Amino acid sequence: MEKVTRVFWISAVVAILFIIWGVIPESVLHSANMDNVTSNIQAFIVNKFGWFYLLSATAFVVFSIYLIFSKYGSIRLGKPGERPEYSYITWFAMLFSAGMGIGLVFWGAAEPLNHFHTPPYGDPETAEAAKTAMQFSFFHWGLHPWAVYATLALALAYFKFRRQSPGLVSSILEPLFGPRIKGRWGTVVDFIVVFATIFGVATSLGFGAIQISGGFSYAFGLPNTFIVQLIIIAIVTVLYMTSAMTGLNKGIKYLSNANIILAILLMLFLLFAGPTNFIIKMFTSTFGSYIQNLPSMSFRMTPFNADNTWVKDWTIFYWAWWIAWAPFVGTFIARVSRGRTIREFVSGVLLVPTIFGALWFSVFGGSAINLEFFQDANLIQDVNEIGKETALFAVLEQFPLGTVMSILAILLISTFFITSADSATFVLGMQTTGGSLYPPNQVKFVWGIIQSAAATVLLWQGGLQALQTASIIAALPFAVIMLLVVISLMKAFKQEAKEMEQKRKQ
Repeated sequence: MEKVTRVFWISAVVAILFIIWGVIPESVLHSANMDNVTSNIQAFIVNKFGWFYLLSATAFVVFSIYLIFSKYGSIRLGKPGERPEYSYITWFAMLFSAGMGIGLVFWGAAEPLNHFHTPPYGDPETAEAAKTAMQFSFFHWGLHPWAVYATLALALAYFKFRRQSPGLVSSILEPLFGPRIKGRWGTVVDFIVVFATIFGVATSLGFGAIQISGGFSYAFGLPNTFIVQLIIIAIVTVLYMTSAMTGLNKGIKYLSNANIILAILLMLFLLFAGPTNFIIKMFTSTFGSYIQNLPSMSFRMTPFNADNTWVKDWTIFYWAWWIAWAPFVGTFIARVSRGRTIREFVSGVLLVPTIFGALWFSVFGGSAINLEFFQDANLIQDVNEIGKETALFAVLEQFPLGTVMSILAILLISTFFITSADSATFVLGMQTTGGSLYPPNQVKFVWGIIQSAAATVLLWQGGLQALQTASIIAALPFAVIMLLVVISLMKAFKQEAKEMEQKRKQ
């Protein structure tokens, strides 16, 4: 492994120590066990810095929209005249699969149902609660997460393909800090990137394992236990490691296209088997209210209601999760976006997944709320008894071919699991080999095993709660780095505009 940098060794040692800490029984460590310590850190971060996550995510939305209309929009992410490597369809499929596949399938029915029964404000289980539930689901999976991804991905692609810098987050900060960033501080930045990636992805892998297990349990009566989840992680680890070894143009490209086909098939089936008219009306009216209320939702805190944990449990968790995912998804999107203009890139990354996500929630969340509101299906009782991971299967069961659709959903979650983990091993390999676009298979293998081990330990320590805790902690230092990235990127754009102006004058 001659190509690896010291970031690889530092990150691998810290990750392995973290995994060992998680395995040590509580009886040995008492109050210093991982679950206790991380929960206390998370509580402190959410209480003291929740506002910081909120403002940071909104700042990335404003910055992304500004870039679309700015004079920098025509700059190409590559050499002048260079054309994109992938077609639009393949590009959208790859960025979507890496971006939030597992999460959409996990929360598509579960989140709107939760908000319907426990809304952020107003009375539960009313028509108003149903509208609010869908509006906040659009909000959590719409422009904000994709603006976080677009900001970092754009910076990485610009510096890598236009300025021939290494594909490292630390190299983006060179306009701000100069050559100093190539030393100790650069190592710290890249270590934080790797740490955030490991635990951001481990959260998603945990969600995937929980939901696959929940699907088998709900549809076929298999036990939904930690042992079953462990077996699922082991099987999927073998599959995604095999895919990772085949490289970007084979494994990830084909799986991403398969994901999109499966996702659209599942969505179209429920759209036409379910309450079609209701879903279309829900999508149209909710999209309008989402755009209308975007500014107020973006800055919504509850200073006069200290007992209201809704914003902390949902919005702040999501913003932290997206920021923790940004190094992984950003690096991956940058890698597949060479040759696009800034305007084309930001518009595509912001708008297409936001609209698709809104459709997804309208179909799955709309069907769930329709069953609850008009047919008294009481799905939430099933979900509360068995777990949020069963919401999708509880909804599919109410329609024709429910078992077939559940099998299709399990297959979809599995392929999303594989592409997310596959993409993450590539990104971790790239970040720990000095930005190499072709990291060695041995490096990807090490990161693949560490990722799966981290997901397993977090699941063992406390299921969903432990997974959410890991994301929130990992995101805090990286949010600061991302704000510095925005400043550095603007400095680089201004410098390039100045150089172009001078060339025109000559």
